[in-house]
Amino acid sequence: MKLVVVSAGLSVPSSTRLLADRLAKATAARVPAEVEVVELRDLAVEIAHNFTNGFPGRALAAAIGAVTEADGLIVVTPVFSASYSGLFKSFFDVLEQGVLAGKPVLIAATGGSARHSLVLEHALRPLFAHLRAVVVPTGVYAASEDWGAEGLAERIERAAGELAGLMTGLMSGVSAVGPARDAQPRAGAEVSADGPAAAPAEGSVPRPRETVAQSATAGRGSRTDGFQVVPFEQQLAALRTR
Repeated sequence: MKLVVVSAGLSVPSSTRLLADRLAKATAARVPAEVEVVELRDLAVEIAHNFTNGFPGRALAAAIGAVTEADGLIVVTPVFSASYSGLFKSFFDVLEQGVLAGKPVLIAATGGSARHSLVLEHALRPLFAHLRAVVVPTGVYAASEDWGAEGLAERIERAAGELAGLMTGLMSGVSAVGPARDAQPRAGAEVSADGPAAAPAEGSVPRPRETVAQSATAGRGSRTDGFQVVPFEQQLAALRTR
């Protein structure tokens, strides 16, 4: 499997990259995966050019390819103006639609104050939900005072375990989901005691589905529990005579 880490840290050294590395290490300890790190700082110019000319440069194309082929993602951004950074958002804006659909994603952020910890819930989680990714329940936010303090290591381990579980669960579920879906009747398909009805032959006209009123008109509206279905025509005639 392939685990891709997207870090939007700008400084060197970067606390954002440090958090990304710790999350990647904890995840890789649970699931055998090749880890690749995408540093958005090195792609800033190519991302801007992609917006103006519509084509990714070589390095950006390689990063997009890595994200597309990943079995799991760890995305980490610094908090700017109470939200993710513009560079972070711009990278995911240049991805083609549907690239992240169904892909497990662990969201994380760093900031100078714990007051911005909800950025995970009001900014990152909605963004990746919109991109149809599968976001792990635990997001990790690290403020300056969290480094070396109690709690951060536990959150990293919990989030990494959830991401590893999604990666292995989704991978092992691919073969199991297919046959199970085939064994179930399609929504709206007619089912008889002998099993699902066969598909209509090519060129044949499908028979309209009977409604309750039509069934009653055909004399099959009475039920054994005494409930009587009145055909629509009779109801309409009764109204006209009033």
